[in-house]
Amino acid sequence: MEILDVLIIGGGPIGLNCALEARKYNLSYLIIEKGTIVNSLYNYPLYMRFFSTADKLEIDGIPFISTAPKPGRQEALEYYQGIARQRDLNIHLYEKVEKVSKDNKIFTIETTKGIYAARNVIISTGFYDIPNLMNIPGEHLPKVKHYYTEPYPYARQKIVVVGSSNSAVDAALETYRKGAEVTMIIRHDEISPSVKYWVKPDIENRIAEGSITAHFRAELLEIKEHSVVFKDKDGKISEIENDFVLAMTGYLPNFDFLKDSGIELQGECLNPVYHPETMETNVPDLYLAGVVCGGKDTHLWFIENSRIHAEMIIRNILAKR
Repeated sequence: MEILDVLIIGGGPIGLNCALEARKYNLSYLIIEKGTIVNSLYNYPLYMRFFSTADKLEIDGIPFISTAPKPGRQEALEYYQGIARQRDLNIHLYEKVEKVSKDNKIFTIETTKGIYAARNVIISTGFYDIPNLMNIPGEHLPKVKHYYTEPYPYARQKIVVVGSSNSAVDAALETYRKGAEVTMIIRHDEISPSVKYWVKPDIENRIAEGSITAHFRAELLEIKEHSVVFKDKDGKISEIENDFVLAMTGYLPNFDFLKDSGIELQGECLNPVYHPETMETNVPDLYLAGVVCGGKDTHLWFIENSRIHAEMIIRNILAKR
């Protein structure tokens, strides 16, 4: 069996950047991705626009040309998938890594399609795979959606949107403009300050004028077939008619996979242990890159500020040689 210099788990922007950096120094590498190239971006809402400008999303110095000040999902897919195609990156798609173990100095990586060996492993799996569940009755009903793609299925429907971050605000505004009756259940006092600055006034104005109903400091208690039950800021329990619930409550990294790989997790946010200058975890030669480094704090790392991880990791691998 060939022993790779680097095996990269996750074919997102940062995983691709790690591969480009490894190839730059003639290291043998392989990316294993459970879906398509930049799978998380593929599953973003169809009309999503990034907060960052195109230049902040570039990897390996490859220009990202956008026709708008803030690039959208389709432009990002074209950019990153284009890089993988044009650079002919070594990547296996629709193959899921199930186990990472280490014997002496060699890792064994078991997947749904095979077994691989590598001297170094980089986990760059993002956080978009596991919804942050509310753990309330009815959450698993078919009408509950933890992923939102486009507004058209919700035309003329009674929609409850849970949350106040970018995904929740986008879902509320888009479904409202396609004729949905939208109610937002928000546990905080206001719309999240992190909402895109060009969108925040829009949602606040729609709430102020009554086009979108918002219950602040509220909690969803139960989801029924044709209604939902929630508690408002005064503790009053109310039940309203409902067709769909868009639970935009965030997403989590696969902590079980990290723990099973031997990585220590610390604190309430389950922050993975790694060296901030090398990105090496407590397991020698096992590295983290990208959003997964933040544990539950999924707003800590993103493409713009984690692009540097690839260079840090490969530099450390080369120094050990």
